[in-house]
Amino acid sequence: MSRTVMIAALPLLLIACSSDGANSQTAASADKPFKTSIIADFDSPWAMTFLPDGRALVTEKAGEMILFDPKNGTKIPVAGIPKVDSAGQGALMDVVLSPTFDRDKAVYFSFSEARDGMKGVALAKGSFNQASDGTTKLDKVQVIFRASPYVDGNGHYSGRIAFSPDGRYLFFTNGERQKFDPAQDPKATLGKLLRLNLDGTPAAGNPLAAKGFHPAIWSYGHRNLLGIAFDKDGRLWEQEMGPKGGDEVNLIKPGLNYGYPLASNGSHYDGRDIPDHKAGDGYEPPKVWWNPVISPGGLLYYSGDLFPQWKNSLFIGGLSSQSLVRVKLNGESASKADQWDMGGRIREVEQGPDGALWLLEDGRDGSQGRMLKLTPAS
Repeated sequence: MSRTVMIAALPLLLIACSSDGANSQTAASADKPFKTSIIADFDSPWAMTFLPDGRALVTEKAGEMILFDPKNGTKIPVAGIPKVDSAGQGALMDVVLSPTFDRDKAVYFSFSEARDGMKGVALAKGSFNQASDGTTKLDKVQVIFRASPYVDGNGHYSGRIAFSPDGRYLFFTNGERQKFDPAQDPKATLGKLLRLNLDGTPAAGNPLAAKGFHPAIWSYGHRNLLGIAFDKDGRLWEQEMGPKGGDEVNLIKPGLNYGYPLASNGSHYDGRDIPDHKAGDGYEPPKVWWNPVISPGGLLYYSGDLFPQWKNSLFIGGLSSQSLVRVKLNGESASKADQWDMGGRIREVEQGPDGALWLLEDGRDGSQGRMLKLTPAS
């Protein structure tokens, strides 16, 4: 059903499809310290974020944004989203509320698009607006940043968004688009983590601008950066999907080179070796890495009270591993902690208002695209 048709039919379609209550399906496993409630089903969801009132915005791969109410299962399409090129790994990607959402209703989101025969990832913002009849849209949507350059192909867009703890800056990930060399190219934003002002312009004082790099670059030498999160002390953590092996969790520090494609604990898919990270090679090594891979999806720093034993942990969604992965943090160190089989590809991990963990399956390879809520087993 098109977005236009759905909006036209909106007054008739505000029907609960599932609920976070008696109608949801709940399962607890003896080998997991949580019970899993199935809250809803989406069409290849990619990311979610909670509104102050407990409802959530959910993005779907093909280009739909959905306003979802976990209390009654109501889904409302959000109009105003630009055209998305969803071929391959393309999607309507991340969605994050402005640090001042209560005041400005600003919503930031990322998406892959085609322009002049090439493709890339764009960062956009709009103003959340819901009318009295329930119709919902983003007003005044504008693209505020585009990766550079746009290239051919459908892979490694990245597109994750995080705000600095002080709310002054926006961090945005640009994958290397399966082109390898741009991750080391000082003029390209591909294979980089960027620090921007809230209007999408490069932030002043970025560490590499004086060396001739693109002025938005904060760190470089990355592959496909699919999660970024700040911890309680303001450290910025990042996870990225490695090549054949070598999935990583990195502690991001300004101006550092994280090595790709010159250093990785994995290998190229065609079998060619990539030198492993080693002391003195000039590249910042990962804090944690996996081989065999987990295929990391979203990244969450947990700060809730519902699972107090997991405070100061990172949670990672596993795609090919169909898992939820916990990494324990200790200052600038990190270590593997838990990996639970979830029986489906996990694209996103989010913390709910009550401290519950919320997961999105990505709807591929047997996953149903479900929204799951994890609460303590006892």
